[in-house]
Amino acid sequence: MSEGIRQPIALPLAPVSGERSLPPAWREFIRFCRDLRHGEIERLSIQDGMPVLAETIKKKVKF
Repeated sequence: MSEGIRQPIALPLAPVSGERSLPPAWREFIRFCRDLRHGEIERLSIQDGMPVLAETIKKKVKF
């Protein structure tokens, strides 16, 4: 994948009780990845800089 140099994308942060944190969609995506532990997300749809849909997910279990 030679797309050249990728520019960093600033995530919009929403103030939560005086602090700045990730938007709910990103928090849910990170929580999902943490719960998945090992696996693959083949197709992830992003709209307006936010994760919207993961179409194909494979969970892997290490023995």
